[in-house]
Amino acid sequence: MMVESLGPRASACRSSTVAVLSVLLLAGCVQSAEEADANGNSNRKVEEGVSMRELTPEEEAVIVHKGTERPFSGEYYDHHEAGAYVCRRCGTPLYESDDKFDSGCGWPSFDDELPGAVKRLPDADGRRTEILCATCGAHLGHVFEGERMTDNDVRHCVNSISLEFVPAEEGVEDAAREGGVESGVEGADDGAGRARDERGDATGRAYFAGGCFWGVEHLLQEVDGVSEVRSGYMGGQTEEPTYHDVTSGRTGHAETVEVVYDPARVTFKELARLFFEIHDPTQIDGQGPDRGSQYRSAVFYVDDPQKLAAEELIGILKEKGYDVATEVTAAGPFWEAEDYHQDYYERSGGSPYCHTRQKRF
Repeated sequence: MMVESLGPRASACRSSTVAVLSVLLLAGCVQSAEEADANGNSNRKVEEGVSMRELTPEEEAVIVHKGTERPFSGEYYDHHEAGAYVCRRCGTPLYESDDKFDSGCGWPSFDDELPGAVKRLPDADGRRTEILCATCGAHLGHVFEGERMTDNDVRHCVNSISLEFVPAEEGVEDAAREGGVESGVEGADDGAGRARDERGDATGRAYFAGGCFWGVEHLLQEVDGVSEVRSGYMGGQTEEPTYHDVTSGRTGHAETVEVVYDPARVTFKELARLFFEIHDPTQIDGQGPDRGSQYRSAVFYVDDPQKLAAEELIGILKEKGYDVATEVTAAGPFWEAEDYHQDYYERSGGSPYCHTRQKRF
């Protein structure tokens, strides 16, 4: 990256071979609405289904007009906290802290990006390769190869001003596994998928995998009687997997949502019916443009009533001519995903790009 201005940035919502985050550009219709903060001040606008933060003149100079901040001056150059770096303009996750290294160049350096998050374009001079957020096109910096600085032999040289940092939540896995979730909900179950919450009330828990967890989480959160939906990973053999691990396809996990609900207001069967209508249960190892076993369709049941309900619904769909590929298997450990994956569409202001409801029952 040169110290000069060159003139006029779903996942998820992400497999190792598909640029998943970039297809968020397909989400929804073209909009020009503005969002207001708690004080009524507008600081974001929605374009092409992507919510984008308004930029300061300094941010715009780099992110829009492809300028470069001074070396050793950026907020994240000498930054080593655990977490993730997201696009400052649209909030799309771009890099994990595990992939950051000290290159001595004066700008934050990464030797890997989150799958599909970063787009590469040749510079006009043909000498360098520009990197941009694949969701909103924000200028990030440049990428270099062949320098032999790390085993990956690649260096993403990124402007700090193009990034925002999201710290990793300490103890988040412990909280997610509270009440027996770590042991596959064994011991916490109260029959019919119920567990006891902190108040001692009966609470239902259900686990669904249907492609990118961003969309499944978003649509199930809208159900009356659902109190919480969390994105995470289930069905694999690796303990405490990270998003980077799961997207490699080697851990065996599926992107899964944990649904906490009130059985007196909504039943597991009603949730499962909706689940089968907000994703394509006939697609094998994928959902829409997202390809890979981590995007497979699955119902992870916590007890026999849930198993029987899921199998009954699949039987109905098959009678209707659907070649259902959904797995029905016992729930195992649920590993909560990184904080930046939670409530993704609520935070970004976008819409699910491959999850829409289609009546099937």
